[in-house]
Amino acid sequence: MATPEPTPHGEIRHHGLITLSLMLATIMQVLDTTIANVALPSMRADLGASSDTINWVLTSYIVAAAIVTPLSGWMSERFGRKEIFVVSIAGFVITSMLCGIAWSLETMVFFRMAQGVFGAAIVPLSQTFLLDINPKEKHGSAMAMWGAGIMVGPIIGPTLGGYLTETLNWRWVFFINLPLGAIALAGCMAYLPNMARRLRRFDFMGFAMLALGVGALQLMLDRGAEVDWFASTEIWIEAGLALTGFWVFVIWITGAEHPFLDPRMFLDRNFATGLVFIFVVGIVLLASLALLPPMLSTIFGYPVMTTGMVMAPRGVGTMITMIIAGKLVRVVDARKMVVAGLLFTSLSLEIMTGFTPQMDATLIIVSGLVQGLGLGLVFVPLSTVAFATINPQFRGDATALFSLVRNIGSSIGISAVTVLLTHNVAVNHTELASAITPENLRGLGSGSAAAQYGQTATAYVLNQMVTVQSLMVSYVNDFKAMMWVTLAAVPLALLLRKPEAPPPGAASAAHMD
Repeated sequence: MATPEPTPHGEIRHHGLITLSLMLATIMQVLDTTIANVALPSMRADLGASSDTINWVLTSYIVAAAIVTPLSGWMSERFGRKEIFVVSIAGFVITSMLCGIAWSLETMVFFRMAQGVFGAAIVPLSQTFLLDINPKEKHGSAMAMWGAGIMVGPIIGPTLGGYLTETLNWRWVFFINLPLGAIALAGCMAYLPNMARRLRRFDFMGFAMLALGVGALQLMLDRGAEVDWFASTEIWIEAGLALTGFWVFVIWITGAEHPFLDPRMFLDRNFATGLVFIFVVGIVLLASLALLPPMLSTIFGYPVMTTGMVMAPRGVGTMITMIIAGKLVRVVDARKMVVAGLLFTSLSLEIMTGFTPQMDATLIIVSGLVQGLGLGLVFVPLSTVAFATINPQFRGDATALFSLVRNIGSSIGISAVTVLLTHNVAVNHTELASAITPENLRGLGSGSAAAQYGQTATAYVLNQMVTVQSLMVSYVNDFKAMMWVTLAAVPLALLLRKPEAPPPGAASAAHMD
């Protein structure tokens, strides 16, 4: 089929408005990965759900988005990138409004699933657009802008969700998408350039196996904590389906004539290494975000808004280094920036291993700022270098895979730290409680506390103290584990290479008219 002739980057009009529209759409979608979490208790009461079933509000969105994300590359090439992006934004806004007016758990889960389907393509396609509308020397700045939405969105999501739930009601965590989505939709419809389409056969078998693997894995990770992991038949079934899906998918694409994902993209060393790095970033970013709010609430008694203010410096640090890295990536070796970012992130986690129940907010703020500086310093050069040498014809699929791997890393990271936390709390509580004996309590019997409350009350107070201490030690153990995971990723920077000349055919792959 005939395709439009590409337009040089310099002839793209309304560049700033395009970027703003893309970023609003990205922020809107990323916010929804965390903004609804704090509203679950309020939803449960209104929707008549139990503490177990209400979690399907989160699970349905995550699983649907994970399954559809790899499909975004094929759809954008077959039906038009601008067309798919506009439909995705419109669908996301409409389903967000439907979520806000949901009248039962069943309707909420259905609308959230639809929201995940429409939202799946927004993040990878926004990244693809920014790479396509900017010349190669400006990819660093473009990825700094894009990364700001990706990294800061999950950080401010719980705070914004808590504020809307407390001041208005839980339905506004979905209604907030209407103004953001309306502006993004108008800008994209008016200013996004049309992109060339490419006839591409749909590999149903490849997609089905990847969807099976991703969907089963996400279900297993999300449901594991509720059903006691491999003590449950459900988890064994989901694990078996995930392994089967991924195994058959790999075998299939290596032999298929027109595979769903072309395995040649994995031969690009920068892209393959970038996938490993973004997996680690996903683990550290959202796993630490999943740990801190409950820790600050349970141990320190912080309300939602205070928790948000204490965690805000993390977002500030990320923004600072993203702006700096976007300018430096053209003149500084990206590998050095990635290593420096990983070391900053490791330092922040090392600081977090010094948390105690008696401390004030200083260490939390300092560690968050340092971690934000580190993650921002990793994300921009990584997002730039990962796509610097890959053939532009793979760019749509590559950005979809990049987003998918980041999300899977986040899910695995959250599940892993949750499992470690639960296990360590039980072990640490047993060890600390073993030092409290009847002889110890008898020794306290003559004290004022025992005189006022009696020995039973004293034992209760001691148990509360042991619980807090065991919980704090368990959080520290999680932070230490993430620190070692981050340090283990440092040598991978040696596999990255500096981009040289654009690959053959790059000029013809700009896809713009």
